[in-house]
Amino acid sequence: MEQPRPKEECATPTVAETVTDEFTDQVAAEFTGEHPVSVEPTAELTEQVVLEEEKVKDEIEIQIDLLKDPDWVVRREAAITLGEMGDERCVEPLCRALRDGDWQVREVAIEGLGQIGSPAVELLIKLLRDWDVRKYAIAALGKIRDERVLDPLMLQLRNDEFKDDAVNALVELGEPALSRLIKALKDKDENVRKQAVLALGRIKHAEAINPLIDMLADSDWFTRLTSAAALEAIGDDRGRDAIKPLMKDPDMVVRMRVERILAKWKKQPATETVKSKT
Repeated sequence: MEQPRPKEECATPTVAETVTDEFTDQVAAEFTGEHPVSVEPTAELTEQVVLEEEKVKDEIEIQIDLLKDPDWVVRREAAITLGEMGDERCVEPLCRALRDGDWQVREVAIEGLGQIGSPAVELLIKLLRDWDVRKYAIAALGKIRDERVLDPLMLQLRNDEFKDDAVNALVELGEPALSRLIKALKDKDENVRKQAVLALGRIKHAEAINPLIDMLADSDWFTRLTSAAALEAIGDDRGRDAIKPLMKDPDMVVRMRVERILAKWKKQPATETVKSKT
């Protein structure tokens, strides 16, 4: 008479056995080249993912509502939180916060848009059309390393009212703006050339040394002056030698500035050639 099978043989496999089977299938698949059949996510897991997404969405909505709070401290904290979230849905409310009546809220909104990055570029470029918020949009664009920000910022160098903001933004970008600024040294607009010189002097990159040396021969005295100052800021010996002829410049202000620069350099040891920043 056949003996009944032990209960263990008929029992459902434990969790550990299931995991082992899955691991075995995975190892076997690596040898055979066959992919193990993926297990469809359970309804419970799907529901959990949806709930997490809703939670994030709800949190964004909460912070957006807080941007309307009468207390600037609350609005500031909300703007900080939206920037840290880094979600594309935070772009529009942060752009609205650029119009906030408190400068501290506007400041963190600029930082927040910089944190979000590329998703904010398109709307910020549109805001450049708005005089009231253009200054802050320029500042925010300067914090985003995206090729699309360069042309709009370079265009603002032609704007007397916002050229300083554009220079600050391009300096903030640093190396990505170098090629455009060097090209601008040959612009027909004298003001654009001047702003490009100022920006390159503040970025202090070796790539700008030779183009700035060429600017020492510019017909405008102020451009020659700022070019000499930019080379001083970079601190490379090539600039030191290049500005010496300006000791005989026809403009007295240029001559006086160059004398001070050279006197200052004499007190300092000769420096090695500036290396390109990476």
